[in-house]
Amino acid sequence: MSGRRFYKSTGFINGLSRRSFLLKAGLVTTGILLNGCLRKINPNTAYKNIKGSIKGPNAKAGHMLRDKLPLPSPTSTRHVKTLIIGGGISGLSAARYLKKQGYHDFELLELEDHPGGNSHSRKNSVSAYPLGAHYITIANNEDTLLTGFLQDCGVITGFENNLPVYNEYYLCFDPEERLLINGQWQEGIVPDFGLHQTDKAQIKKFFALIDEFKKAKGSDGKYAFDIPVDNSSADDKYRALDGISFKAYLHQQQLTSAYLLWYLNYCCKDDYGQKIDKVSAWAGLHYFASRRGKAANAETNAVLTWPEGNGWLTKQLAAKVSGHLQKNTMCYSISYNDEGRVVAGVYDLIKGIASTIIADNVIMATPQFVNQRILNPTLNRPMDYSSLNYSPWFIANITVNQLPQAKGAGLCWDNVAYNTPSVGYVNAGQQTINMGNNKRVLTWYLPLCDHEPRVARLAAYTRSYEQWLDIMIPELEYMHPGITDAIENVECWIWGHGMISPAVNYIWGPNRNAAQQPVNNTLFFAHSDLSGISIFEEAFHQGIRAAKQVLAIYGK
Repeated sequence: MSGRRFYKSTGFINGLSRRSFLLKAGLVTTGILLNGCLRKINPNTAYKNIKGSIKGPNAKAGHMLRDKLPLPSPTSTRHVKTLIIGGGISGLSAARYLKKQGYHDFELLELEDHPGGNSHSRKNSVSAYPLGAHYITIANNEDTLLTGFLQDCGVITGFENNLPVYNEYYLCFDPEERLLINGQWQEGIVPDFGLHQTDKAQIKKFFALIDEFKKAKGSDGKYAFDIPVDNSSADDKYRALDGISFKAYLHQQQLTSAYLLWYLNYCCKDDYGQKIDKVSAWAGLHYFASRRGKAANAETNAVLTWPEGNGWLTKQLAAKVSGHLQKNTMCYSISYNDEGRVVAGVYDLIKGIASTIIADNVIMATPQFVNQRILNPTLNRPMDYSSLNYSPWFIANITVNQLPQAKGAGLCWDNVAYNTPSVGYVNAGQQTINMGNNKRVLTWYLPLCDHEPRVARLAAYTRSYEQWLDIMIPELEYMHPGITDAIENVECWIWGHGMISPAVNYIWGPNRNAAQQPVNNTLFFAHSDLSGISIFEEAFHQGIRAAKQVLAIYGK
């Protein structure tokens, strides 16, 4: 998830007004198709006890960039050695790395009133809660840059027998996950309860295949699948998997169980915002085969999480560079002066004042669709912006005063219902030791992947608050009959460009490589879309990669 919302809306699509098009497509409705039944809810009665709103990233700034709105002339000019644009995880990571190396002459600009991108979080009187990414797994042991960061912020507290010891308060408390399937909550999300033996055999076959891929290395001695992705093997035997869809690969392997395919769709929706037919086989397998972390006090690939999700990690990164961070500051243009130095036009969104920053070099820690709007058109980047796809998301934080339960496993950290549109909800209070009452916050995630991203994005911005409740509440009622009366507040959040989607031929195709290349050794790029996989670890490493490029030239 990219954590920015910039989209060029148009009033008409092929001759239809926007709303007419969406109505005709059935994307703006007052109900939801759930398990074959369209359930209608009357907002005048069902929602009378529910308060809330729809929010999202800074729409004002998005319109300024999208529509090239006129801005006041700059009133001042200042100089900085390195300018970092974008305070998401990549920008924060780049800044942190520069400072750790003793490099202090830099500024970090963030257009929001908070850093973190799609790792943003908030809190209410009940709990802190995520508005985007909500966990990481324990790190691969050879990833010393990441384990070093985790040591710095107290997530890793020491080592036993050369294995890291993780802070018990950050390891996900039991019970961890459950699935509502065939009328009962089962432990774990991999389908099992009520399955035929043939389905169970296919699921077993798939995970045996994954075990092989986890250990597999290419002819260059590198793991076939690794984090960061650029550490993965260059062996064509594995990279060729990027050339077909995950769905096609599974068909080749004769993995056709409806339960298995549902589970794999769930996983791809969860990490990539798209289904198995829209992501490459390499990306689909990477989800399972790239994590090999081991710990002295936790199972392999154990989950690390916090009430505010990855917002906690954002705070740790931001604390290291707070003196360099300028919030509510938008960069609207990048060009060069006659001396070959980078000229950045910036705008203070609070004061309404424009200024100019002249820098020796710039790290663009912004997604590529934003870079396309910021960079002067004369700056040549040999890449195709139009081929990058960003998946939109809807997230709701639901405050309830009780949670009706059903047959089977009780409330877990991650709670999913089989064959429903969302990827379930996270119990934000899972890591809370003492719950004083029955109130809790549930963070519900819906990747908008049933239609082409541009259309899904339009529909997301067009729906009213009540229409979003019409989409969400029937699924929650299916999971917890009677929950509607227990809902007190629903904070809706829309990510128009939630995350990069690793489409076929993107991760190992020429476009991603071209997008990573510096311009004139003065413009450097760092963002998770340069990995093709929008997870914390990739954004973290992209920032360090760009910081190292800067240090190699300007750090002397």
